[in-house]
Amino acid sequence: MDAIVLGGGLMGTASAFFLARRGIRTTLIERNRIGTGATVASFGNIRRSGRYLPQLPLAHRSLALWNRAEALLGRDVEFRATGHLRLIFDADGLDLMRRYAEDARPWGLDLEELGPADIRRRFPGLGPEAIAASFSPDDGSANPRLVSPAFAEAAARAGARILEETPVTSIRRTPSGFALETDGGLIEGDVLLNCAGAWGKAVAASFGEDVPLATFGPQMAVTEPLPHRIHPVVGVWSSAHGAYLRQVERGNVVFGGVVARVPVDPVPGHARPDPGRLPAQLRQIVRLVPALRDVAVIRQWSGCEGYVEDMLPVMGPSAAIAGLFHAFGFSGHGFQLGPGVGDAMAELIATGACETPLEPFHIARFAS
Repeated sequence: MDAIVLGGGLMGTASAFFLARRGIRTTLIERNRIGTGATVASFGNIRRSGRYLPQLPLAHRSLALWNRAEALLGRDVEFRATGHLRLIFDADGLDLMRRYAEDARPWGLDLEELGPADIRRRFPGLGPEAIAASFSPDDGSANPRLVSPAFAEAAARAGARILEETPVTSIRRTPSGFALETDGGLIEGDVLLNCAGAWGKAVAASFGEDVPLATFGPQMAVTEPLPHRIHPVVGVWSSAHGAYLRQVERGNVVFGGVVARVPVDPVPGHARPDPGRLPAQLRQIVRLVPALRDVAVIRQWSGCEGYVEDMLPVMGPSAAIAGLFHAFGFSGHGFQLGPGVGDAMAELIATGACETPLEPFHIARFAS
């Protein structure tokens, strides 16, 4: 079998890696450089709490791979299981957390509930106004700038062909599979895996499959380096778009959330942050960590992400075309899932089945 993977973000590079490990001849095509799309704009959160419950088996599968990432890839991608702390500031947030914790337990996720005294003792300086929190000790973060190149390099060592800066000008079905015209020539394969992220909608549409997907950019920023004091990833339980932050080992605090995402035109797909939204964001960040009040913000950024109408990804085989598979539209919460997505898609393509349930994410849910 020859497989073509379209898209060089985390989903595409992880898929190429696991396909190559299964002995499948794999070509990955990326129109820009590896990892320069939505992946590099990611916050880097490795969290399971708050996810759509049927997504938890995939998240568990992915977490097991994150724990093996350095051994699998031969490179440290800065995965650290520092834990994920989600603060609660009101009764609605507390109810939301408790309902989710109860519902998630049968799915294999146990969240520890912390009271105010527990937060002060275990995480001094975080959320002094919080009335409660949840803590998931096995979650954490990784470096979005390192992970896609690491998967691509490992895939190449396993035998995959990695083509960067190779725009695709046309895709067509052939009697034996698929043919892609690129700036570097014709590429043919038996199987096509659509990991094109925000551009996955256009690829699916070229085969008559419509997905209600819009493109937006997150509002991300980072502070000057500080003494390392914040160990877990920190978020908020809220029905609104809450703040989140983490401190990297070099001392900078990365943060996002709170404000609406920036609309992005997928052509050419250049996302820019809006500095006017930063003050509202900072007010909530300081609520999580008051010590950040007088710290300098040194950079803002964004990236083009694809958000599906129901906020769930599109994963699995095409509903219309044999040999076509999809893994795109992760709606801003795909980073944690990346290794699991690659492993699951490789299993599905190689064997025709997947031990992790993917039915809730099938593209057929959009058929009229």
